[in-house]
Amino acid sequence: MSTTTGDEWRRPGPTPEQQRLDVYSGLILTVLALFSLTLARSTGAFLLGPPPSGPEQVFWTVAVTLPLLWRRRFPTAVMLVVAATFIGSQARSAPEVQLSGWALFAALYTLGAWGQNRRTARRLRVAVIAVMFVWLGIYYAVSYNSIPEDAFSDAVGPVPPLLALIVTSVLANVLYFGFAYFFGETSWLAARRQHELQEQAEQLRRSQAEARERAVVGERVRIARELHDVVAHHVSVMGVQASACRRVFDKDPAKALTALTSIEETARTAVDELRRMLGVLRASDSAPVGPEQDRPAALEQIAGVVDRAREAGLRATFGVYGERPPLPESVSQAAYRIVQEAVTNTVKHATGATMIDVRIRYLTQELEVDVTDDGRATRPANADGLGLIGMRERVGTHGGVLETGPRAGGGWRVRARFPIAATTERPA
Repeated sequence: MSTTTGDEWRRPGPTPEQQRLDVYSGLILTVLALFSLTLARSTGAFLLGPPPSGPEQVFWTVAVTLPLLWRRRFPTAVMLVVAATFIGSQARSAPEVQLSGWALFAALYTLGAWGQNRRTARRLRVAVIAVMFVWLGIYYAVSYNSIPEDAFSDAVGPVPPLLALIVTSVLANVLYFGFAYFFGETSWLAARRQHELQEQAEQLRRSQAEARERAVVGERVRIARELHDVVAHHVSVMGVQASACRRVFDKDPAKALTALTSIEETARTAVDELRRMLGVLRASDSAPVGPEQDRPAALEQIAGVVDRAREAGLRATFGVYGERPPLPESVSQAAYRIVQEAVTNTVKHATGATMIDVRIRYLTQELEVDVTDDGRATRPANADGLGLIGMRERVGTHGGVLETGPRAGGGWRVRARFPIAATTERPA
């Protein structure tokens, strides 16, 4: 998570689309202000006193509203220009006051929302608001002597008319400037929180990616260890067979030939397993290697996995279909690990599961393991889950195919196929 404090964080500048939007909105506001000026001149309601000449009225109207074209690019400069021209237009009694007030509000809001230096933005807004109230006091002081004697002839309230007018004006301006300040600050805080959420999401994404990578590395190391045991077994068998061949070579050539044939087949199998192991290690050549904690795994132990599922309260069935051909030990281990992980997932994560069915199928050119249950997943399936990562790594090592997902009739299925046509061996 980012440790940047609120005052240190800098909001990124406006996007090109936001800048274009500022140009369009600034032009629209300027046009509307000119239209408002036309209406004010047409009604003759000059609230601030006798107005200046027509060209000067247009000048002040445009000077107050047009700078908003650049409000998000240069929020400080725009606010200073708008505030200065706003006071100038009122000092000169320019009749357009409606849209000019909105322009000042937008300038104050924008500095609060987009000001890069927060301390400067706050101080500057407070200073401008203070100047505006000073100007309001000056305006009332100057206008006091020009108030007609009968201006409040119809007043009937308990508060003196002039005091009521001043208090009303002050309250309206407090709300006006208060909202401009508050909304600007709120917008900046929302942008900062959005930035923090994006940083947290990115950090979470990186953490998940690192966790997936560690899971892949760990699984590959375990696969490599198992393959190492398989290769070591084959090499030991070849040593025994070579020793037997040497002893009977002169006495019984037929037995010696049989032993040599077995050595040849075992060597081919060992080379295949060694190639798989090296492929796994190349994908994770920096992984640490430690003592193997798992007991040797094989298809023969799947019945024990099914028994543990029964102990967990599931109605478990186990079936073997087809005649088992000679299998490389690495394939047998990989098939066992996939069944083990699938059964574990059912016990831990399948809500309402009452049964699990494990099937081993020896097909013509494939070994297929199929695990199904009738439960419901407690959360959406995660393709990057650590269990699925391990399954994919094991199946991919042997060039197989993995299928995982919900079944049409309900429940979940894990099915893996391993090619075995070209990877058979004679039992030692």
